[in-house]
Amino acid sequence: MLDTRIILAGIWITVMLIYLLGDVLRIYSGDMVRMADTIPSGTTKWLFAAILMLIPILMVFLSLVLPQPISRWANIIVAAGFFLFVLADLRSYPSAYDKFLLIVSLVFNGVTVWYAWNWS
Repeated sequence: MLDTRIILAGIWITVMLIYLLGDVLRIYSGDMVRMADTIPSGTTKWLFAAILMLIPILMVFLSLVLPQPISRWANIIVAAGFFLFVLADLRSYPSAYDKFLLIVSLVFNGVTVWYAWNWS
């Protein structure tokens, strides 16, 4: 069996790629332009997006290097936070592919919490 650290890092990579896939599909479908028209544009919005997308990237690294008790709780807290954030924002995405990908990401956030919670 793989070390829990590697499993958690792999899950964070998976979640990050799901989010990026949604972004790429949004660009190609034209949904990005339509959604951008409904949200006021500005550097603050893009800074928030950069910070939000940096978190899963950092969690890959932190899952591997933090001491077990800290990594365990960091994974639980961050995955639960992303779960709640995505769940609250799910309705704002108009396309079926977006909803599908976000639901898949919710599953992986749940799996992250499960692995971290059961990490002994």
